[in-house]
Amino acid sequence: MAVLRMVLRIAAAAGLAVDAAVHAELAGQYDAVTATISQGTLFRIEAGAAALAVLLVLLWRKLPGDLFGWLTALAGLAAILLYRYVDVGAFGPFPDMYEPIWSTDKVWALAGQALAVLTLTPCLLTGLSRLSRSRRSAGRSAGPE
Repeated sequence: MAVLRMVLRIAAAAGLAVDAAVHAELAGQYDAVTATISQGTLFRIEAGAAALAVLLVLLWRKLPGDLFGWLTALAGLAAILLYRYVDVGAFGPFPDMYEPIWSTDKVWALAGQALAVLTLTPCLLTGLSRLSRSRRSAGRSAGPE
């Protein structure tokens, strides 16, 4: 079971690394798409979050790190799909990021994010199950006062 979790973590880290690389590489091209904050800045934030998630998933290997990686990948995946299919327009500090095409870079980012979500889901479920069991056993061992 530990070997399977490590394989899942390596796959998730690879997906997150692809996500980070694509967003870091493209950030400069999107600096002109701006409102209060530019799309290039949002790409840099995504790249940084995904890079941090790689480290947490591989080195820390705890539930909060897995959750951070999973949420980072899921948020990126949702953003790609939303802005591919829906013209949200600019809102608040965010620019209009509608882009109704599938570029190679977008497909790579989507694939990396999807891989991370799929491979971190079992890790999260295992971590949550362990947390639940440890809380139940702690409650039983404390007993009534």
